[in-house]
Amino acid sequence: MIKESRKQQAIENFMSGYNCSQSVFAAYADLFGIDRETALKISASFGAGMGRMREVCGTVSAMFMIAGMITGCTTAGDTLGKKENYDTVQKLTAIYKEKYGSIICRELLGLKKDASFTETMPDERTKEYYKKRPCVRQVAGACDILEEYFFPTK
Repeated sequence: MIKESRKQQAIENFMSGYNCSQSVFAAYADLFGIDRETALKISASFGAGMGRMREVCGTVSAMFMIAGMITGCTTAGDTLGKKENYDTVQKLTAIYKEKYGSIICRELLGLKKDASFTETMPDERTKEYYKKRPCVRQVAGACDILEEYFFPTK
C-alpha cells in the first residue's frame, strides 16, 4: 500500500467510527504482520486521549506504537535499544508539537485544562461532530509524520 492510500485508509477508518488511535495504527499494522482485528484491539484503549481522558492524543499513541514496532527493544537490559526507541519517541513528539502545538488531546480540542474528563460515552458521530473536531486533521497529520520519519520516498 502506498503512502497516500495508508493516510486515506486512516481517514476512512476514523470517518467510519473507529477512534483516532485505531484509525492510524490499523492503517499500518499489516507492515508488521498484525491483522486488522488485532490492530484494532491493541489500539482501542488509546482513543480520545487514552480512554477518553483527553490526555495524550490517540494519534500520537498510535505513532508511538508504530515506533515500537520499528525501534522497540525486545531484550531485557538493552539500554542502548531502549535509548534508540526513546529517542525516536521524543523526535516524533517534537515534530508533532511543532506542527500542532501540543500532543495533549484536550489542548488540541480546545477544552478546559482543569476540566474533569470522566464521561466514557463517546460522542455520536454526526456532521456537526466532524465539523467541530480537528481529529481528522490529526489522523492525517500523524500519517504524514510517520511517512516522513519512517517511510520517506526517494
